[in-house]
Amino acid sequence: MQLYANLLRRNRDLRFIWFAEIISLVGDWFSQLVLLALVVSLSPGREGFAISTLILARFVPPLFLSPYAGVLLDRFNRQRLLVWSNYLRGAVGFLYLVAIADPALLWLIYLGVILQGILGTVYMPGQSALVAGVVAQEDLVVANTLSSATWSAALAAGGALAGFVGAAFGSAAALLFDALTFFVAGLLLSQVKGYVFVKPAPKPAAVPDPASAPEHDASLGESLRYVRAHRPTLATLFVKFGGSLGNVDAVMTVLGTQLFVLGAKGQLSLGIMYSAFGVGAILGPLLANILSDGTGRTLRRWILIGFIAQAAGWVILGWAGVLFVVCLGLMLRGMGGSLNWTYSSVLLQRTTPDHFRGRVFALDMTLFNLATVFSTIVQGALIDALGPSNIVIIAIGTAVLSLFPLIGWAWAQRGWPERSPGLERAQQIADA
Repeated sequence: MQLYANLLRRNRDLRFIWFAEIISLVGDWFSQLVLLALVVSLSPGREGFAISTLILARFVPPLFLSPYAGVLLDRFNRQRLLVWSNYLRGAVGFLYLVAIADPALLWLIYLGVILQGILGTVYMPGQSALVAGVVAQEDLVVANTLSSATWSAALAAGGALAGFVGAAFGSAAALLFDALTFFVAGLLLSQVKGYVFVKPAPKPAAVPDPASAPEHDASLGESLRYVRAHRPTLATLFVKFGGSLGNVDAVMTVLGTQLFVLGAKGQLSLGIMYSAFGVGAILGPLLANILSDGTGRTLRRWILIGFIAQAAGWVILGWAGVLFVVCLGLMLRGMGGSLNWTYSSVLLQRTTPDHFRGRVFALDMTLFNLATVFSTIVQGALIDALGPSNIVIIAIGTAVLSLFPLIGWAWAQRGWPERSPGLERAQQIADA
């Protein structure tokens, strides 16, 4: 842990980004757990539809808007975009307080989730690009592991706290807390001083390789041409996509609110499950970093192990008969997913020139959202068609599906270059 503490002590900007991430994520997990439990309790007989609709409301807007959010991140000041994204999402969060006062206004919950999803499209890709702009190359593995562990710890803490707060003080208290966390996170991000925004200039008419141009076009088409020309980047963009073929939130919600019910509306059992998943997500990259030398080849091998862990986690979820075993399966699924998320982000940060990072990470999130939306629709329909008691079929089927990205990633390793030619040319031009 000393390694992570030293980096935070040395890098003031990373400290503020990290503090903002902690505050925002704990609030996010508060609201997600409470809103899932609320829509399930208000939709008897249509639980699968309610769960999938809420998750789709969260992920569909980023699916269509993330590529254009990437253009904004490469065209305008990333830091300011992230600050205002937080402020506006906090304002929208007060809609939930109106909705829970009257069950007839349930639609406001879905509207609020949609609006926050739209405003949040710049946040995750923007944060990844911002971190790469304020952290040295040799510190990227540590910085991304810290971010992943923070996400996971916030999930574990937020899930557990939401279960207890929801049971003790009611849903309104958790949702009010979530709204306020956005404002605090925005204030913290406004304190980042070391990020330098360079406004892009129009690209010359004929440039053979977009990464080698001294002036750059910040359009979406240019980023697609860059990705197509750099196959390792293209393969890495499908890591989060492959790991999200099978939405763990939908299965977890059914298990927590229908089969292993603890607390009001299953909020306590759902909180325990989210905490188990979060603990696994913390342990994944932390343990891997102890054994990893940080080279690209090693990181890619750990991604392969992450895919294996995810598939094994789904198998355990399918055959679990008690809550404790469910939590073990969720921990394993969380470890694999966190490994892949962390190390794929490092690979993209290392090999993508800064003027493409916003769009590349936005494409990364677009593919992640695409897999999540697909999985949510399919799993929601299967839950309603088969019933909660047959969740084993859905979990095992997802385990089989998760073998395809595992095989695809193993195949993509053949002839993988250790360095990105596009990044090297861009750096040579910048040095000149």
